Amino acid sequence: MSKRETPLTLAYWKTVGGTLCLEYPINHGFSDSGRRLLDGVILTDLPSEQKHHREVTIDGHDVVIVQTKDSRLGMYLLGQALFSREAIKAIANPRSIRTIALCTRDDLFMRTLAKQQGVEVVLIDSETHQISTFG
Repeated sequence: MSKRETPLTLAYWKTVGGTLCLEYPINHGFSDSGRRLLDGVILTDLPSEQKHHREVTIDGHDVVIVQTKDSRLGMYLLGQALFSREAIKAIANPRSIRTIALCTRDDLFMRTLAKQQGVEVVLIDSETHQISTFG
C-alpha cells in the first residue's frame, strides 16, 4: 500500500460507500505474467466496510474500480484504469463496472480522452481530501 495514495483511495471510498478491497489482485492464471494490483475495488451494493479480497466475490455485484495517483492525470494512470476494467471483465462477471482515475491534478486533454473511453476522472485534494468529479 502506498502511504500517499491509499489515504486518497480511502477518502474517495467514504463518498461512495460499499465494501472496499484495497490492493485487489487480478488472478489471470498466466504463469509468465506479472502481478496486477488494483488500488481499490468497491462493491457498491454491499455494506460499507473494508474486506480482504479473499472474503468477497465480484461476480454479480456493482463494481467501482479505483486507480489512484498523487499526481497529475496522465497516460500511466489512465492506462491503469482502462486496463483494470478490461482485466476485471476477463476474470469475473460483475453486474456493472465503473472505472475511476483518482488524481490530485487535472489535465484537460487527458480527461477528454478518459471520457471517450468511459473512464471517470475524480480530482482529490491531497491535503483536505475534497473531491471534484468530472464524468
